Amino acid sequence: MTKVSGLRALEVKLKRLPKSVRSAIKQALAESADDIVSTQKHLAPVSPGGTHGWPPGQLRDSIVATFGDGTVPKYAAFAPRSSRHKSGRRIVRSNDPDLSVTITAGDSVVRYAHLVEFGTHPHPQGGKFKGTMHPGTAAQAFFYPGYRVHKKRVKARISRAINRATKSIAAGGA
Repeated sequence: MTKVSGLRALEVKLKRLPKSVRSAIKQALAESADDIVSTQKHLAPVSPGGTHGWPPGQLRDSIVATFGDGTVPKYAAFAPRSSRHKSGRRIVRSNDPDLSVTITAGDSVVRYAHLVEFGTHPHPQGGKFKGTMHPGTAAQAFFYPGYRVHKKRVKARISRAINRATKSIAAGGA
């Protein structure tokens, strides 16, 4: 998870912004989330025949953006672990829910997104194959590279949206 410095000060300033500026920021966040999710889905590996009886593309299809304060899919990887609902689902809490978006991969069917992203080390297996060694899997990063590709563009898009909205207000617009 990425750590942002000065977040509290920024949230205080954002709460004082007029509705038109907040709306512009929300639109920029929505566009940015769509771009990031699209790139991550493009980068996500897809098994041609599916995995363990599931159709191909389950991992790709599990990548979603959740806007505002809300529950993210159960068993989603890469979601903040700060709080949980009584159902066990993670709840994303923000000091300003209108200006937040959480992107996750995985759900109750796809519980292996983190294993694909980071890979696994060789390890002894249990269950049906107890006593055998799993050779491990190579990392097939799709989540964080998809985010990193857009990181600077997201910041620039939000800055442009704020500048346009504040200039519009200064010029006498709504």
